[in-house]
Amino acid sequence: MHPTRDDYLLLLLLGAVWGSSFLLIKLAVETIPPITVAAGRIGIGALVLAFIVTVRSRPWPRRRREWLLLFVMGAIGNAIPFSLINWGETRIDSGLTAILMSSVPLATIMLAPAFVRDEPVTPGKLLGVAFGMAGVAVLIGPGALMGAHGELLGEIAITCATLCYAVNGLVARQLPQMPVEVIGAGCLLSATLVALPLSLAADRPWQATPSTLSLAALFLLGVLNTAGGYLLLFRLVVRAGAGFASLNNFLVPLFGVMWGIMLLDERPSPRAFAGLVLIFGGLAAVRLWPRRRVSAGGRAER
Repeated sequence: MHPTRDDYLLLLLLGAVWGSSFLLIKLAVETIPPITVAAGRIGIGALVLAFIVTVRSRPWPRRRREWLLLFVMGAIGNAIPFSLINWGETRIDSGLTAILMSSVPLATIMLAPAFVRDEPVTPGKLLGVAFGMAGVAVLIGPGALMGAHGELLGEIAITCATLCYAVNGLVARQLPQMPVEVIGAGCLLSATLVALPLSLAADRPWQATPSTLSLAALFLLGVLNTAGGYLLLFRLVVRAGAGFASLNNFLVPLFGVMWGIMLLDERPSPRAFAGLVLIFGGLAAVRLWPRRRVSAGGRAER
């Protein structure tokens, strides 16, 4: 399966869309509580995909096991990590969040042997995980561990979100074949059942006074980054394969940093760029050594 020029354009579009998530989250959480932002984008995305499923007359899952898997994926792949990312972005820049999230494939590699029998540990994977862990350590920095600044909890929250995405990618392998719109809608509907009660209990969203900008960012997160991201990803997988689609993991942090610099006037530190280089080095090691088909860690929705 050889990617075409259109496939590369789709890959760039997916990277730009998911990279913009961190910018939009930063704008949304300014006046909307973080768990409520997660519940809102999930609910909007669920409605969009459910509408598409209905229009296209796709069959919904009928077996209890299928819905159980979708519920687990909705919780650990959407509701929990979205809430952690949103909360983390109340404490750290969107660009740093994007860089930390780029370690998702390496977290998947680290966890895969515990979940999947046919995922051997190779020298490239070991080197990749070592580079990735070094990159995250550089990003967090010794000063944070000693309490020198207030970013540590935000960075830990984002790191926990990467682990959620990694586990979610492994759980997704257990799903039977079904239309991608149904997978997306089922996951998001299930995630809504988790995120909405959490929002009501923890955030009391009726007391918030959201700005127009935050509401617009929330709407875009639901329609473009959540529902649209699902559809773009799976279309790319069908056209060019999962390995090619996984290259979005290189593009998302780059776009995330770029959007933050251009639109939020963020200025990532040299330490952030050093961490990004180490994480990218880890991803490259996984893909290039040894030269054979290697799972570089599956999908992570942003």
